Amino acid sequence: MTKRGGVGGASPRASTDGPAAVDLIRAKRDGGRLDEAAIRWLIGAYLRGEVAEEQMSALLMAVYFRGFDQAELRAWTAAMVESGERLDLAAAGRPTVDKHSTGGVGDKVSLVLAPLVAACGAAVPQLSGRGLGHTGGTLDKLESIPGWRAALPPAAMMTVLRQAGCVICAAGRGLAPADRRLYALRDVTGTVESIPLIASSIMSKKIAEGTAALVLDVKVGSGAFMQAEAGARTLAETMVTLGAEHGVRTSALLTRMDTPLGRAVGNAVEVEEAVAALAGKGPPDLAEVVLALAGEMLRLAGVAADPAAALADGSALERYRAMIAAQGGDPDAPLPRAAHARPVPAPASGWLRRLDARAVGVAAWRLGAGRARKEDDVDPAAGVLCLAKPGEQVEAGQPLLELRTGDAARFGPALAALAGAIDVGQPPGPLPALVIDRIGD
Repeated sequence: MTKRGGVGGASPRASTDGPAAVDLIRAKRDGGRLDEAAIRWLIGAYLRGEVAEEQMSALLMAVYFRGFDQAELRAWTAAMVESGERLDLAAAGRPTVDKHSTGGVGDKVSLVLAPLVAACGAAVPQLSGRGLGHTGGTLDKLESIPGWRAALPPAAMMTVLRQAGCVICAAGRGLAPADRRLYALRDVTGTVESIPLIASSIMSKKIAEGTAALVLDVKVGSGAFMQAEAGARTLAETMVTLGAEHGVRTSALLTRMDTPLGRAVGNAVEVEEAVAALAGKGPPDLAEVVLALAGEMLRLAGVAADPAAALADGSALERYRAMIAAQGGDPDAPLPRAAHARPVPAPASGWLRRLDARAVGVAAWRLGAGRARKEDDVDPAAGVLCLAKPGEQVEAGQPLLELRTGDAARFGPALAALAGAIDVGQPPGPLPALVIDRIGD
């Protein structure tokens, strides 16, 4: 059947194994919908090598332009979850809750948030990723700590979770393997920006992870993947619905990402700032976002606790140190230091009105803190320190930023990325709250 109401196993060209991929491509290209059986067959056949890469590429492009309805998206996500294993976190012994960020600049929130929520009585099993382009990756940051391991088999992950109350590690290859294949294909076919494909990619891994509750930090602004609030809101609503449909209590916070979060952008420099935040000495904007997300995570987990108190009494820092040690790291080891540093002076006297997050992220990337391709190495000591933030008064020539790198030849490209990123002038109005809205449960 190829009418617009749905297409699947009843396709005129279906075989005993399932519909022909070309019929599904045509149906979605022409605005039709794919039924659940067709989607399950397609994902399975693709993983078995029965659907060619060029055919799946064409299907992804059709989805990019035509989208999915909610039933299609639910089935697509379920098929990706079922393509691999699903973790059982019952042995954690506590309510489980995770958090996912859509990525930003200076976003070291997870390093503070996971141990903080663990200190409050929940278990936080956080599967994280690496940075790409101007956005940083949680695993890259933590790997600047000597000995720390990102790759943990499920049994080791559960051991850390029980010991420390939290674990931050890479997703195993057995979790949603279809997503790994499809993400790589989206990356080279210009279909990364599709909201249904983004939502299913994120949520398939989180559902397979087995957490009972999930809070999404959906960034909005120049340094975010979704720069417009309308698109970020749609993405958040889509993911919240997917979570509920798959039995994961889910909510989302929309948070601003026009200015780097905190004062450190990079890897080791962000770890250092995160540890300061866990000791109650972090920047106020980082604390604002962390405490908002912690409160939401504890609410969904059904845990009554005050996260601000866990920061003040040192229990969150203790959980962090326990987690790092349980994953082979030395929480007391010196962090890498860059061989070269260069200040970026204020162009005039006045008030810093704007410090563009994307430009700072690109500068850090060019200094060596990020990667252009997933297989690239990163310089753990490279990055940018924001010595002034919007709303602060500065004098002409005063250092606004400090660039750090292991290769002085990288300063030129980094400085070029900062062209037009800094605005100094009359006092700005009141800075807006970083949390824009809450969506979901």
